[in-house]
Amino acid sequence: MKMYKLSVLLLLLLLQFNLPAQNIVQVDNSIKTINDLKVGADRTSEYLPLLKGKNIAVIANQSSNIKQTHLVDSLLKLGVAVKKVFCPEHGFRGTVDAGEKVASEKDSKTGLPVISLYGKNKKPSPEQLKGIDIVIFDIQDVGVRFYTYLSTLHYAMEACAENGKQLIVLDRPNPNGFYIDGPVMEDAYKSFLGMHPVPVVYGMTIGEYAQMINGEGWLKDGEKCNLKVITIEGYTHRDLYELPVRPSPNLPNMASVYLYPSLGLFEGTVVAVGRGTDLPFQVIGLPTLQKGNYTFTPQPRPGATDPKYKGQVCKGYNLSDFGNEYMKDFKKIYLYWLIGTYQNTPDKTTFFDNNFNYHAGNATLQKQIKDGATEDQIRSSWVDGIKKFKVIRKKYLLYPDFE
Repeated sequence: MKMYKLSVLLLLLLLQFNLPAQNIVQVDNSIKTINDLKVGADRTSEYLPLLKGKNIAVIANQSSNIKQTHLVDSLLKLGVAVKKVFCPEHGFRGTVDAGEKVASEKDSKTGLPVISLYGKNKKPSPEQLKGIDIVIFDIQDVGVRFYTYLSTLHYAMEACAENGKQLIVLDRPNPNGFYIDGPVMEDAYKSFLGMHPVPVVYGMTIGEYAQMINGEGWLKDGEKCNLKVITIEGYTHRDLYELPVRPSPNLPNMASVYLYPSLGLFEGTVVAVGRGTDLPFQVIGLPTLQKGNYTFTPQPRPGATDPKYKGQVCKGYNLSDFGNEYMKDFKKIYLYWLIGTYQNTPDKTTFFDNNFNYHAGNATLQKQIKDGATEDQIRSSWVDGIKKFKVIRKKYLLYPDFE
């Protein structure tokens, strides 16, 4: 019955876009929650001895918890000398809009200085690391190249390498860690939206990724960071992991997390992805779209204070059920929505903006869509890059793979 419902849902969506159907292949992956695993932060016996007598800085946000207590609060209770906190995009408490400057401040609960690593100050400076012995990195990633926590990790590793500090990564599962897909980023499109030659979906935990940054010499001048990864107990890349805390304001549930690799590409287009609604990264649309069976009106709200098309009715599609029921089985970036909305947008000359190629990691994808390439033709152009990346990736895996 479930397969029948999914087939009908897929067929209806594809018919609306005037696009061909594909076979649905369902795989019975194990679904795990925070209670089924022991994430790096939980394994205090593995890293507390390393912190004894040391001055500590923590790179963290709202996802950095030991069970129900924030990592910083837990470490302070355990007598660890936490001296300061660094925070990524969206801030220490995770409420700041995407792309909005994150201000440095003091944490109201602990009184610790909170230093932003987003905006002009993306990399901890020698002055900011003065007197610090160890930096702890504990942030929930979602496994997509243009999700900027990876760039924060890169700069943290680089700063530690340059200033003789150890970096400890408390590893967490990757909710999109059960497949690999998308074009490998080209050097010409290196930015804070992507700093490394990896596919859009790379199938690694953030601890594995840190090892790859180090091992492949991707830090400035090929420097090596004194890196230690505290691994996860009970995790494999075959597992589906339910996030206990939203990793950022506009990824509120697993549907949005599963859809993000596909819908994140729309951030470089005229299409709105539901920021300023109850369904961010679960709906797509714009006021002038020629087809669509769903409407939404973006309004200011926490995490989206000035959303695209604020106050305007957008016509498009609600993909939330699709994200919940199907995306985790598809195990690919779903290009039909991008191709379909481009085809059904009246003014194609303004469909893509300057950020699209940085999300895609190349200029090829935009050209392929404009030229009318099919999903299969586009996907075939990714094969060699993914194959080469898999060879690199394999060297740094810490957990059983999905292949």
